Amino acid sequence: MNVSLPSSQDRRAFWWLMLLALVVLGAGIGQRDPWPSDEPRFTLSAKQMVESGDWLFPHRGRELYSDKPPMLMWLEAGSYEVVRDWRVAFLLPSLLAGLLCIGLTWDLARRLWNPRAGIYAGGALLFAFQFAYQMKRAQIDPLVTAWITLANWGLLLHCLRGPNWRAYWLGCFAAGLGVITKGVGFLALLMLLPYAFARWRNWDGVTRTSHSTLRWLGGIPAFLLPILAWGVPMLLVAHARGTPQYAAYVHDLLFHQTAQRYAESWNHQHPFWYYLPIVTLSWLPLSLGYLGAARPVVDALRKRDARVLLLLAWSLLILLFFSLSSGKRDVYVMPVLPMTAVLIAPWLEPQLARTWMKRLLFGLCLLAGAAFTLAGIAILLRVPAVMRELAFHGVASDAPGLGWMLACIGAGFFVPLAVFRIEKALVALLIGLSVIWLAWGFLAYPLLNDSSSARGVMQQAGAIAGRDGEIALVGWKEQNLLLADRKVEEFGFETSFDRQFADATAWQRQAPQRRWIFALDLAMGDCVDRSRAIHVGRANRREWWMFRADAVIPGCVPAIAANREQTEKDGGAD
Repeated sequence: MNVSLPSSQDRRAFWWLMLLALVVLGAGIGQRDPWPSDEPRFTLSAKQMVESGDWLFPHRGRELYSDKPPMLMWLEAGSYEVVRDWRVAFLLPSLLAGLLCIGLTWDLARRLWNPRAGIYAGGALLFAFQFAYQMKRAQIDPLVTAWITLANWGLLLHCLRGPNWRAYWLGCFAAGLGVITKGVGFLALLMLLPYAFARWRNWDGVTRTSHSTLRWLGGIPAFLLPILAWGVPMLLVAHARGTPQYAAYVHDLLFHQTAQRYAESWNHQHPFWYYLPIVTLSWLPLSLGYLGAARPVVDALRKRDARVLLLLAWSLLILLFFSLSSGKRDVYVMPVLPMTAVLIAPWLEPQLARTWMKRLLFGLCLLAGAAFTLAGIAILLRVPAVMRELAFHGVASDAPGLGWMLACIGAGFFVPLAVFRIEKALVALLIGLSVIWLAWGFLAYPLLNDSSSARGVMQQAGAIAGRDGEIALVGWKEQNLLLADRKVEEFGFETSFDRQFADATAWQRQAPQRRWIFALDLAMGDCVDRSRAIHVGRANRREWWMFRADAVIPGCVPAIAANREQTEKDGGAD
């Protein structure tokens, strides 16, 4: 089990891989604003950190934001302090997280198997559909995936190539960073369970240490260090400020959004087997490697290969953990993806030389090319069902550009197939996938940004109000506050719409000639004379209006006095 060092050719291959990853994952940065559902709220909180100087407590407008720990918001705010451009800064943490995951996956695979396996593992991870898609988004899951991958890297180096106590402590520290990113970072430490079993049963390749109890226990302070470095000041300051809002923030963040959310999830309800299609379809083309790796993996387990045991057992434990919760999202299991790439890496190259795999890749290219081409043609021909769907999403006006973009992506599969044929179907597939992400970044971002980010409606709102007009928000979403062209008034995000409406109209009556209300149509109810109001536009599957005081029906209370959750059902969730 000696580790073969990478040759100069392997090192060049690695740097070419990282350059390709930078191009694919970085394509389009700076070309769009944050898109719902999650991106605007994190960027809004980061922006408010920079503006207020309060980096300890994220805010959403005037309210504390307790859904997630602040790590991503810190990194976005820190990125802004460096680049001074929110369109670039909000995507930088995900880009760096993606590059880190690929580099760690390459290094782990080459150390556990060989340098060639490292290249195949890193490349398979980069082109797995879910990985590339999520790493081009400013959500928390790319970042927590990076921390868990770093934790696994340190733990596996110690448990399989050790003893390496520095790597072990680093792994525990990274798991702690994962906790203050999303809460599930501790899952990396489950790697110690199959390690303990392998050591107990004397499996081949497992690290054996003696007289090292204190060093093992050193992982506990390493894990707790980032958690306490954030948690202790947060608790002390919250206690010192002593308001019900801060007490509610602490309780919601530490209890309601963690253990209670896992045990009694209130959204994203799915059956136990929900992740089965995720790890097969969303992880294409990496998941094609399952077919040829199944038998070698079983054989390795029979031979008591600890490398295979730790990677496979940990991956299954994580899948089981998330499957047991009724609340499920596809991104929850993304931390398993890098370890899956490492697990099957040594058997990818021989599989790709087989005729059946070449035919499978060729068929996948044909299917993808046909799907994109037909979708583009349907848009260009303005097929009614397709146009209705585009209108529902507020992008019907962008139909010609979308149609040509999809047709070009289809050509990005067909042209390489014609050149490389079945013998090099993998090359054609990788070119086609690269075309998808380049087109998505450089063409779709600017094409869809106004409607997807709400920049268009907020620019229109600013034009309606005029240079000296004041604007208040009712029934607003994070992207409305984030992209407003001026300082606006808001009366709480979680506040019921009827209360927001009442507070906004009272504010408006104080200066009716220059004050406007920007409102979600459902939040206005029947309390606005729409013949006197202005329809601003449609964005994020919602209709938005602006009106002055003369459009408000006196004494009227909106019929939709219910909460935001009901409105989401009526108007569509982000």
